Formats: sequence, C-alpha cells, structure tokens
Amino acid sequence: MAYRFTDSDDVNFRVQLLLGGVGFGLGDVGEILQAVTTIGDGDDPVWSATFADLARRIEGIAQDAASAGNSRSARDAYLRAAVYYAAQQDAELTYADDDTILASFRDHRRCWDAFARLNEPALEPVAIAYEGWTMPGYFLSVDGTKRPTMVIVNGSDGPLTWIWSLAQACHDYGFNALMFDGPGQQSMLFERKIPFRPDWEKVITPVVDWIGQREDVDTDALVLWGGSQGGYWAPRALAFEKRFAAGVFDPGVVDVSHSWLVHLPPELLELLDSGDQKTFDEFMNSGLSGSSEQATWNFRARPYGTFDPFEVYAAIREYNLTGVAHQITTPVMICDPDHEEFWPGQSEQLAGMVSGPVNLVKFTTDEGADGHCEPMARSLVHQRMFDWLATVL
Repeated sequence: MAYRFTDSDDVNFRVQLLLGGVGFGLGDVGEILQAVTTIGDGDDPVWSATFADLARRIEGIAQDAASAGNSRSARDAYLRAAVYYAAQQDAELTYADDDTILASFRDHRRCWDAFARLNEPALEPVAIAYEGWTMPGYFLSVDGTKRPTMVIVNGSDGPLTWIWSLAQACHDYGFNALMFDGPGQQSMLFERKIPFRPDWEKVITPVVDWIGQREDVDTDALVLWGGSQGGYWAPRALAFEKRFAAGVFDPGVVDVSHSWLVHLPPELLELLDSGDQKTFDEFMNSGLSGSSEQATWNFRARPYGTFDPFEVYAAIREYNLTGVAHQITTPVMICDPDHEEFWPGQSEQLAGMVSGPVNLVKFTTDEGADGHCEPMARSLVHQRMFDWLATVL
C-alpha cells in the first residue's frame, strides 16, 4: 500500500488494522488518528500508554451510557474500548511482563463481554470440550433457525475484535459464526498457559462435534476460515476433518517457520540443521541479552510451550503442510494479497498442493487490498468470499 502512516512497518500495520475495522464499528477514525498523532515517533510503551488512556476514556462513555439505559450507545462504546485495549496490549507484547499483559487482556475481554451481552443478537458465550479442558468461545446465531455456519480460526495473536468484522459479515450474509480461543490463543495462552499445537485437526474435530449438536446449524453447510497463522491451522485441519463443505484461508500458509527462519544468518541455520543445540542456544541467548529483546522473545516463544531457542525453532518446523496438503479435498478459497509480509508466495504454493477444487483470489495494491490479511480492504474480501461460497454451498 503506497500510503504510510509511519516509517515503522510494524506500527504502520497496526494503524492499517485499526482503520480497516472502522467500518465495522471497531473504532472511530478521529480517535485512532488522534492517538497516532499523539504517539508520533514514540516507542511501544508510548503507544501502549496512549491507547490505554483512550480505552479507559471510551469505556467510561460506555459505562455512563449503560447507567442511563442507553444500551445501543453502551454497546458501541464497549466495542471501541475493547479494540483500544487490544491495541494497548499489542504493543505491550514487545516489552511488558506477563502480569502486565494479562491485565490488559482482561481489560480487553471485560469490554468485549459487555459488548457481546448488549449486541443484537447477543453473542452466546460457549465452552467447547477439549482434552480435559474447555475452549471458550462466542456463537453468533442469525435467528435461531438452521443456517450455514462458519467456524473462525484466529491467528497467532489476534484479539476477538480482529475477527469480529468477519462474524458481522457472516450474520449479514445469513451465516452463523463461531469464534473461539484455541491452544496458544488469547485466554488459552494468557490465562491457562496452554500452548500452540501443529496438529490442529485435534482442535477442530471437537469443535465440529460440538457444533453439530446445535439445532440452528446446518451440518451440511459448514465453512472453516483461517486468518494469518490460521491460514496454516485451517488447511491442516481440513487434511483430516472432512465434515466441512468449504474452507477459506487468508492467506494460505504451507510452512509457518519461513517467517522465523528468514531472519537467521546462514551460520545459525547450519547449527539448527546439524542439531547443535548447545552452540545454537549460546548464539541466540547472546543476542537476547537486552531486556526488550528478551521480553519480545518470551512472548513469541511462549505460545510454543518452551523458551529454549533451539526447541522453539525445532517446534516451529513442525508447522508444515508439505506432507498432508494433498489430503485436502474440500473446496477452498485462498486469498493471495500483493506484498504478503510473512509467507510470500505460499498461497499460490498451497493452491498447487491441494487435491480438491481451489479458488486462488488475488488482492492487489491497485485495489488498496495488499498486505498481510488485506487490512484496509475487509469489505472487499468478505464480498468475494461470500459470493464464492454462494456457488459452493
């Protein structure tokens, strides 16, 4: 995307995500741009503090509206506050300790829950059985009658507010929507410390078992959507779980480790390939000697269930579809945006590996729809996706 808000790629992406959600009630343009202007060239702690102040102010508006009986105003303000608390936490993940991150997560989820209760229709809190635990989630039913239903798989660190625009689109197009926290995601990570796993079929099969018991779900019209790193988890699940009528990946991800390994110098790659854990860890730990670098590493590593550098990189290499993608026979749509930052070329690669029908959909710079998960063009993405689903279902 030609227009940039800042020289920092990471911060620019955050701003794009925020502005891309405005059309769905996920913030106001003026509030966001005023915060970004206030931050200026400030670092992540300044970003966190600025959006924390904004979130608290908007939550106060929500509380006042609720006290006055203005439920619509309260609903809208709680949703915006949830977005801004999530923006606060997004920056904290690069430097803050566990307790600070957990506190801002709970602020975010408190406002989200208040919004969910006030929304019309309300979002139903659910708990899905999973290996002796339950996975928390929210079910949005169109009208209580049997409907096509989309199971939404979030990314590696996306808040619920990030996938809310998709849930809204589901409702508008006549689909129920299920959002949930899987292993290593949101509440499962921050509150329960349950890590990621590569074999996501072990997560999705219990979800399908659960959703199939609902009277408002058409089990012949189930759709599995995966965004960001969910673009690995969703196809991985479809390689084994055959009860879905369609799948959508935004983008398609064949090898998660690419976004990590591309930053390693050749010498460290050789140590990793040779299995020299001791030397690899020594080099990595010397590079993580600063407090900010160590905090960033702690967050990025934590979802994989270990902090040891060699073990983390070894674990990430298991997130690879090369050996199973041919088992995907479900019709799928794969989003392929220009300038995909993390997994360039992998949408097209995945499209050539699956055995079922594939609709590879380009999103271009000229459309303002480039970049990871097309942050500034979600309406266009939804339109193309649901138009395609109409031909498949």
